[in-house]
Amino acid sequence: MGVGKVLRGLRPTRRGLKRATAVLAVLLVLPPLTGAATLRAFYAGVPAADTLTRGRDAVWLGHAWVDGRRDETDLARLKRRIAGTGIHDLYVHTGPMEFDGTLRLERHPRAAWLLESVRRELPDVRVQAWLGQLVVYEDGDPGGMLMPDPAARRAVVGSARRVLDLGFDGVHLNLEPLRSGSPHYLRLLDRLRRTVHGRGGVLSVASHQIDPVPGGHALAGQLTEDGRTKWWSRDYFGQVARRVDQIAVMSYDTWTPLESLYGGYVAQQTELALENAPEDVDVLMGLPFYHTDTPGREPEAETVPAAVRGVRLGLGREDPSRRRFGVALYVDFAATPADWRAYRRDWCGPRSASAPPRGMRREGPHAVGWARHGTRTAAGPERSAPDRG
Repeated sequence: MGVGKVLRGLRPTRRGLKRATAVLAVLLVLPPLTGAATLRAFYAGVPAADTLTRGRDAVWLGHAWVDGRRDETDLARLKRRIAGTGIHDLYVHTGPMEFDGTLRLERHPRAAWLLESVRRELPDVRVQAWLGQLVVYEDGDPGGMLMPDPAARRAVVGSARRVLDLGFDGVHLNLEPLRSGSPHYLRLLDRLRRTVHGRGGVLSVASHQIDPVPGGHALAGQLTEDGRTKWWSRDYFGQVARRVDQIAVMSYDTWTPLESLYGGYVAQQTELALENAPEDVDVLMGLPFYHTDTPGREPEAETVPAAVRGVRLGLGREDPSRRRFGVALYVDFAATPADWRAYRRDWCGPRSASAPPRGMRREGPHAVGWARHGTRTAAGPERSAPDRG
């Protein structure tokens, strides 16, 4: 069936345009053998009983935790929320960094309170400083940090040094959108690793998705102005993973229109991540704890149950005995009680699901696009907060 015929068969409604976009994504990015039928096949089967949490899960927390909008009551709710789960790391948005790579002190006035409180109330949980920003590659391009600029990269290392000196257990870096194969990002990670490890910290990154088929990122890059896409090659994913302690795949915003296709896609991404990451690196698969409806995302398809099922199927097929594996929940303030229940029931096991704690209050809308993980530059109200939360 031709693309034109498909589009003519769709009604010119918002939902129709979304489905048209999804169809184009499948037809233009995925070859026929890795299209809908293949994704459904990845979603088939029964997850193995032992493909459950390894106690290495993480959750992205919004900026409200370090700017004064959260307090002891919220921390008590968080403690109840994660009790009995596999949560081991909190990625707390502490930026965003400036376009020159620096980090302003006024971005996180309550960081010391959070670190002290978490150590007291959740002594087995690590707190990592989530640092993010949009990136550009050409001098003069507006709206981002110039990745090829050595001075900007040095400043990022300085920002990491600053948050570690504040007492954070590690640095969680989220730069978007990154070109697959970018040597500048690898150089940055090399320097960050030395700095973070030198201070006894952990280095983690938020990762782009992995090519569903070899060379897919190159084909998709031809459809953009500057060659950037949401996919990395399998080799580049491995190069990044070898430079960090923990890599969290942003396995959402996938253009998949059906729950079965999304779950199959996550299963495939899980297998690819495990196949290409070293055994001594924590691999985390992102779970969509948000409900934004955009042309690139169908919230009725991208659900927590579908994602967890896909993760378990992929883990069971590729490396069921791997201990350095988990899921990462995105994001605390947009999550619903149903999201948390699904995580507990489907990933943490029956014992965890039997007594779910009270829900946390929700905060703010969820931004979209390349700013997915908190790279906006404004502070203040939730609708313009640097990380949504």
